[in-house]
Amino acid sequence: MTSGWSARVLNAFGASAAQYDASAELQRTMARQLARRCRHSAIPAGLWVDLGSGTGCLADALEQQHPGQSVLRVDGSDAMLRSQTGAGATLLHDLNEELPTWSSAPTLLCSSFVLHWLDDPPERLRHWFDQLAPGGWLALTVPVDGSFEQWHQAAERAGVPCTALPFPQMELLLAAVPEQAVRWKRKQRFSSNGRHPLELLRPMIRTGADTTPSAGLGPSEWRRVFRSWPDPEHPTLSWHVFTLMLQR
Repeated sequence: MTSGWSARVLNAFGASAAQYDASAELQRTMARQLARRCRHSAIPAGLWVDLGSGTGCLADALEQQHPGQSVLRVDGSDAMLRSQTGAGATLLHDLNEELPTWSSAPTLLCSSFVLHWLDDPPERLRHWFDQLAPGGWLALTVPVDGSFEQWHQAAERAGVPCTALPFPQMELLLAAVPEQAVRWKRKQRFSSNGRHPLELLRPMIRTGADTTPSAGLGPSEWRRVFRSWPDPEHPTLSWHVFTLMLQR
């Protein structure tokens, strides 16, 4: 059953499906990086699944780099699945639930910028790993704790709650899977620049990624946050993105 939080997230992304690609620059970049990383790994042919496929950027890149290999696109948003331009098969499924039982176990489960939206990221990660065929791979990218440090600093200085989405801790994700399964890992820092802090937040609004479990702020509180932003003349917003390659 889809929880209230999950339904809010899926509804927000569904409402933004038509304009998602135009504003999801970092998400596209990381999906393509992950596809290239998969190309350099000896991933067996078989059932490949993109978990939280969204508009299909990761699945499309994988299919382009592996001719003849199809990727099943799984997402909880029907609007996102319908917005895909690729010819690959799709499956509507809430990723907070256990994965379906397929006729053959997946040899690749991949996911980009999805795990942090789920109820219990470490538990979901372990569940995904456990569904792999022997020798199968799990490849993912996910923003982690430490992201949006400028936003957190501004909220603290302004004396108001930070309404940014909480991100999973990298250490807890690694603790959820066998250490010997880790084939490659890397944390990267990306920063965007703008003329005003609101300009840095707009891509999240346009893509539906502005849903948060925190209570919203009023206009005056937001103005205090923006005035308290570090280096307000040249505001930045940073992401810490973790890429992980596991083999069962």
